[in-house]
Amino acid sequence: MSNMKVLVVDDSATMRRIVINTLKTIGYTNILEAADGKEALAHIYADNIQLIITDWNMPNMNGLELTKTVRADDNYKNIPILLVTTRGVKEDIVEALQAKVNGYIVKPFTPQVLKEKLEQITNNS
Repeated sequence: MSNMKVLVVDDSATMRRIVINTLKTIGYTNILEAADGKEALAHIYADNIQLIITDWNMPNMNGLELTKTVRADDNYKNIPILLVTTRGVKEDIVEALQAKVNGYIVKPFTPQVLKEKLEQITNNS
């Protein structure tokens, strides 16, 4: 499981580093990163990504648009997607689930929360 290829998508380099360090702490070693949804798609199409952890609010293509694009593509639609966001209101969560994200965590989060959520979505996929 730990050498699953994970793509971390966030326009904040600091936030990417936090997520990547957290992933390393819980045993993931094969990690790529992207600054927005467009950059993420390039990795998804080229790098055999097995798990996507994406921020919601980003320029160029946000996490929700990224999710919808991936879900609309038969080759990639089954990749588990975890949406990370500061937006915790119910309408947002509903919108995210309708876009078929596998999971949803609100910033700030602890390594334990990330670990549990990843175990949930990678075991269910």
